[in-house]
Amino acid sequence: MTASNADLSTILNRILDAAADNLRIAKILTQMGLDPNNVTYDAIFNRLLEIFLHNITLANMFALVGAIFFVATLLTQTMVPLRVANMIGCAFFAAFGALTGTVTTFLLYLLLVPINAFRLRQMLVLIKKARSATQGDTSMEWLKPFMTERKYRKGDILMKKGDAANEMLLTVTGKFLVMEINVELPPGRLMGELGFLTPDNRRTATIECIEDGHVLTITYEKLLEIYFQNPQFGYYFLVLTSQRLLENIARLEGILAQNKLAQQAAAASGPN
Repeated sequence: MTASNADLSTILNRILDAAADNLRIAKILTQMGLDPNNVTYDAIFNRLLEIFLHNITLANMFALVGAIFFVATLLTQTMVPLRVANMIGCAFFAAFGALTGTVTTFLLYLLLVPINAFRLRQMLVLIKKARSATQGDTSMEWLKPFMTERKYRKGDILMKKGDAANEMLLTVTGKFLVMEINVELPPGRLMGELGFLTPDNRRTATIECIEDGHVLTITYEKLLEIYFQNPQFGYYFLVLTSQRLLENIARLEGILAQNKLAQQAAAASGPN
């Protein structure tokens, strides 16, 4: 084992001697405080260790911790831990800037701390409301701050059956007609939520605006983000869609019952 280490050290020293013959490398070695005519693996290691120990300062330690938390944000998959790690990392980088007297670094990372704190608070409020919604409140009021407004006029087609779907809508004012089943949607009703669950994200019905109004929209990507922050939202969303499907089934059963009564009435009033 000792002979093997000696052979490796000899090979490395030969490589370093050959590299030292290059003027550019010799200049770099000189800047590092090494003698180009007497370069060994041990000498480089000792010099690097000396540089490392010399630069162990409080400011650099803050920068190192900040870098660790920055790497943690790259490895984090959910937003809440990411925001927390980012805030901690920015705080350490701001301390590094203050200790080294770098005003731009200090101000940049100091500004990022409250921004991340604000976004973190938004996400925590969203999670709290989503969790309370999963416990029985099936209204969509809690989701409105994360939706955007869109206006429609009478005769506008909001969506067509079979089209690609990428957003869910909530009616606020006006009236909208589901053309396939001839059902009006009053304010406060969801539209397009079933497209979120279909395998190919396709619209399952055509909806027309029959009275001027406006809706609130939210993309499926945002819904997925909410789900990843609080998986309970997935259960809540299933409750909403199940309620919608049950309503459709009850409506169809009512239509079938009416048709059956009509047929029976027609048969009873037939030729005597």
